[in-house]
Amino acid sequence: MAYRNGNYSAFYVTEPFNPSALGAHATRDFFYYNQLRMWKGQDSVFPFNDSHDKTYNVRDGSDWETTLKPRLRERLRNSKNIVLFLSSTTANSRALREEIDYGINDQGLPVIVVYPEYASESDLLTADNQALKQAVKNLWDKLPIFRDSMSSVPTLHVPNKKSVIEKALNNAKFMVGTKGDSGVFFYKP
Repeated sequence: MAYRNGNYSAFYVTEPFNPSALGAHATRDFFYYNQLRMWKGQDSVFPFNDSHDKTYNVRDGSDWETTLKPRLRERLRNSKNIVLFLSSTTANSRALREEIDYGINDQGLPVIVVYPEYASESDLLTADNQALKQAVKNLWDKLPIFRDSMSSVPTLHVPNKKSVIEKALNNAKFMVGTKGDSGVFFYKP
């Protein structure tokens, strides 16, 4: 049995991968993943444990079936949750579909959804702070496997704000070994 202490970051990377020297770094959602890594680098107690560091790196041109897909699955099996970056630029790529489908439907991983284009809890919520705004819910359609599978695990929806993401990463209800009930959750301002 794997030691499941990692946070698996799922984000859109353009397919086919950009052949430039920047590769995945040229993709906007990848920037937000690197932001988590930067916060961890600046603050060793920031609770992000990068599952992508648990196996050797693969190159953008690696074979999907023999290298990329098995590596993604191995990283997910060593993870306690998924941190999904969902933005207006997210697209329904093969890799993102695989990560979410395997992570939720096979591994039962809770999902912390970070919305990079929203800066505060109130930005995500309706005026009465009782539900997520329709504009936020509309982003779920960008990734149908997430939209259709999210009811089977707890999902926590948060803005791109360090203190809120830190709180989410520390929340035991969104870790596979101690997860709470399935459903849509958010923090109120």
